[in-house]
Amino acid sequence: MLLLGIMSGTSLDGLDIAYCDINHHGFELLSATTYPYTEEWCRRLSTLEHATALEYARADVELGHYIGHQINRFRNEHPGPVDAIACHGHTIFHQPQLGLTTQIGDGDAIAAETHLPVVFNFRKLDVALGGQGAPLVPIGDRLLFGQYEACLNLGGIANISYENTHRQREAYDICPCNMALNHLARLNGCSYDKDGLMASRGMIGKPLLAQMNALEYYRRPLPKSLGKEWFVAHMLPLLDSGLLSVNDMLATTVEHIAIQVTHAVAEHNLGSMLVTGGGAKNKYLIARLQALLPNCHITIPSDSIIDYKEAIIFALLGFLRLNRQNNCLSSVTGALHDNCGGDIAGIIL
Repeated sequence: MLLLGIMSGTSLDGLDIAYCDINHHGFELLSATTYPYTEEWCRRLSTLEHATALEYARADVELGHYIGHQINRFRNEHPGPVDAIACHGHTIFHQPQLGLTTQIGDGDAIAAETHLPVVFNFRKLDVALGGQGAPLVPIGDRLLFGQYEACLNLGGIANISYENTHRQREAYDICPCNMALNHLARLNGCSYDKDGLMASRGMIGKPLLAQMNALEYYRRPLPKSLGKEWFVAHMLPLLDSGLLSVNDMLATTVEHIAIQVTHAVAEHNLGSMLVTGGGAKNKYLIARLQALLPNCHITIPSDSIIDYKEAIIFALLGFLRLNRQNNCLSSVTGALHDNCGGDIAGIIL
């Protein structure tokens, strides 16, 4: 089945579109592109949690049309038949303890623009079943990248998935990653810290590092997941404390991320790990991970897998949903049972 997987992450890097041939035996990435968000969309998406209900509802529909336009642009640049679209949308609220998760980017608006069926709202069924609704990628880690003991994604939030001793897939959000690093880089007038160069020039602030590592989330049992609300409430005040220079803050935050990932790898005795997401290109962060994890073989794949792994896996989730197969694992999310999540917009002929 030929699908377009669409991903919009918390780091607001842009809209990832991956054109994939998916079947029960694996996948082929045919082409992929990231379209950066306009300054206006970055502003709206980064502040929407404070908007009125009407502003939120308008953004949901308008982002759907925007995504549809970008998909049409992609198809003009990368022509080929498409059976369906699988779109994660953009997370605004994620509070599974309240039975709530929202990803905007209305599927009906996308279907209206593209004239293709759209699978969206992947997380809501799992949350309704008592789960975290996140992470969703681990089923793809198992089916598409099972040759590695663990898959680490260094996106807006760092998360990991692995098989436990009972051969069940487990996964959870470890800590903020690019969400924090990009916030600090913007204070230096950059959209991100290329290669971790600014962080590599900084000094680690040990008192601040201790505060970061003492955050209550890290002591919670599984299953658990992070959202922007947690980041704003607990991490952002530390990042905006003004106690250190920006470079020192970046160095301290990189060390925090490396320490938390190291705890996760050591706890589960993982010997090999595939690392993807934008943070895989942060040479300083990867160097710190390699220094702290000498007994874990870290694989950095091709740029296409680093950049588009999540979009590829959402294409897989759409494939599973359209074939009425489970695409969410209760061993990961804590839901009552595995489930087949996702709404379908548009007509499937």
